[in-house]
Amino acid sequence: MIREADELYRKLRAEPWINPWLDEEELYPGQDWDLEIQKAIKETDAIIVCISKNSTTKEGYVQKEIKKALDFSDEKPEGAVFIIPVRLEECKPPERLSKWHYADYFEGQRGHGLQRLLVSLKRRAESLALNIKTSFPAAQVSTPMEFSSPKRSQVNSLLYVPSSTNTLSNGITLIHVPAGRFLMGSTKESRLAFDNERPQHSVEIPYDYWIARFPVTNTQYDQYEKKGFEKGKENHPVVHVNWIDVMEYCKWLNNLLKAELPTDLVLRLPTEAEWEKAARGINGNEYPWGNEFDKNKCNTSEGDKKDTTPVGLYSPQGDSPYGCTDMSGNVWEWTHSLMKEYPYNVNDGREDEKASGARVLRGGSFKNSVKRSRCAYRDGYDILNFIVNLGFRVVASPVLS
Repeated sequence: MIREADELYRKLRAEPWINPWLDEEELYPGQDWDLEIQKAIKETDAIIVCISKNSTTKEGYVQKEIKKALDFSDEKPEGAVFIIPVRLEECKPPERLSKWHYADYFEGQRGHGLQRLLVSLKRRAESLALNIKTSFPAAQVSTPMEFSSPKRSQVNSLLYVPSSTNTLSNGITLIHVPAGRFLMGSTKESRLAFDNERPQHSVEIPYDYWIARFPVTNTQYDQYEKKGFEKGKENHPVVHVNWIDVMEYCKWLNNLLKAELPTDLVLRLPTEAEWEKAARGINGNEYPWGNEFDKNKCNTSEGDKKDTTPVGLYSPQGDSPYGCTDMSGNVWEWTHSLMKEYPYNVNDGREDEKASGARVLRGGSFKNSVKRSRCAYRDGYDILNFIVNLGFRVVASPVLS
């Protein structure tokens, strides 16, 4: 039943409004197992107990492993959705779980079982007055669930299932960026800005999209092509990739993960508009964290690292308003867009994949200073260029026509 539990956890993790917790994912060597489990139970909004024939007959399973959770549930208001048993195969739930109705996650009807589970979790969210709006639908779920993030919009759920999957099965974590307008480019008064960043203008992105929290790492790229990298740099951004390499990687990635994506989204390079909005928010911040430079929030030349650093090293202090990291410094990032003059217009040919010309780089790198590591700075490189400080990140976004 390990495979079924892994699959269920992966699908719950793919829902941005659900924040699942499980021991094998969250516990690290040296931590007190009993203490961490107790902390997780106190912080969770719902507990999902996966049961099978083996687990129900295993001595001590209910009596010991989830006794604390069952005891904690007694403190909840009458009728609250808190303990949710999920049968992974035909079996009789243990006596202490029999008071709660269960969902069946059986082969051949897992989509239906998942829908029923999501409805229960949504009701739990509503009872807690969580604000949930729009969605990144989970695979095989036909009814989109909703989420947003003004304060807390995730249902914290503790699962008694073993798994080690992330948001996507290859480890890429995606961050939601809502549709709407944002300020793109720089004002004429900005003393740091270059002419190709002007004029500052308002750009409408009419769709929600999801951008990778981090640049693609050596480990993630190595699944596609063995490039070779220094030992210890597994979690550093991949470098020495040209635009053609990256476009081929995205094709491969879509084939690998197509079952995990909604049918209306593809994994691709971000347009420079998508990249810039994710980096600075809607109000034209100079840097992901605000308008004042801070060398302690990014890997630029001011920090004197002289090399790439692990992705997320400067998180959360250097994060963008949406929670993306490494958008200032570390490595330059390829975008989908041709280098053309402003104002940005998605329909003027700059997003034509077959058109010739330099493609836009964003974000600066460990070799670059404050001036070139601003959110609005843009440069253009030949698509065959590959250098030691050039990488990329992906988005899950609609196909560009």
